[in-house]
Amino acid sequence: MTGRLAVVLAGCAALAGCAALRGFEGQEPAPWVQAGVPQPASDTESLLLYLQHLRKLPGAELGREHETARQAYTRARTDFNRVRFAMVLSLPNSAFTDDGRALELLETVAKNPGARLQGLAQVLSSNLQEQKKLNASVQGLQQKLDALKSLERNMIERNR
Repeated sequence: MTGRLAVVLAGCAALAGCAALRGFEGQEPAPWVQAGVPQPASDTESLLLYLQHLRKLPGAELGREHETARQAYTRARTDFNRVRFAMVLSLPNSAFTDDGRALELLETVAKNPGARLQGLAQVLSSNLQEQKKLNASVQGLQQKLDALKSLERNMIERNR
């Protein structure tokens, strides 16, 4: 799973190099950009740094970040805010994880051929879809295992 994330991040980093450069002069650095580090050259790079930042946050701060991203998306439904909010919603093992909603947000950007963040949205969407398939497979395997255990218990009880 960690290897998959590394592949996704590497692919996204490659996409960041292709994205149109955008200056951040005169703007306050985003909270996920470390002081003394050059500002991201593109929205894609900024969002990748944001994802790294999210993965390090403890629960309470993650909850506040969820609310911040939700409010930003509610105020301005830009592609940047859509992808940002989708990233927060797709974090595993959080109280607000909603892969379905995250996929909806990403699909809007991923299907727009003119979107600067189309490549990133496609990669994230693909990763979420693959994760859903894996989760469904695991659930199916767990159900089969539970059925086998039940069958085994029944056979043992009959032999008594």
